[in-house]
Amino acid sequence: MNPNVPGIEQLQEIGLPAPVGYAPQTWGWAVLLGMLVVTALLASARRYWQWRRDRYRREALARLAELQSADDRVSALRELPELLKRVALSMPCSSLPQGHIGALGNKDWQAFLVRHSPQPLPADFSRQLAQLAYAPDATLRALPDEQCQQLFDTCKRWVERHHVAV
Repeated sequence: MNPNVPGIEQLQEIGLPAPVGYAPQTWGWAVLLGMLVVTALLASARRYWQWRRDRYRREALARLAELQSADDRVSALRELPELLKRVALSMPCSSLPQGHIGALGNKDWQAFLVRHSPQPLPADFSRQLAQLAYAPDATLRALPDEQCQQLFDTCKRWVERHHVAV
């Protein structure tokens, strides 16, 4: 055994520092924490308000998905113009009163759809919607699958992304 190495009986306990609390030591941290909590509450309230406001959008997209997978293509295509009009009537803070939106047709309806769309719409979109609503069943059955898919995609894109003035 080496005489320069102390034995275990010579070890002493080291004094521990005083415990430190988790509470902030200055009032500035408490203010910062309060501001963060208020900001989080406001952000949560705004997100909840937006989620509730967009309920009509979620319901319209669900109905659009049902129509797209429906077996009866003619009745599904016939419901597209009505669905878009209902979405326009449900838009909060619309630029026109609801009674005026229901009466829009042709160029005014096209202008309304374009004004609230962030992406360009086909130039004859309102004419295509009018054709879906009023054309004979034989005409709708004769529509190519690509055109039907394009109509569904355009309607879905408009419902998902149309601009609502708040």
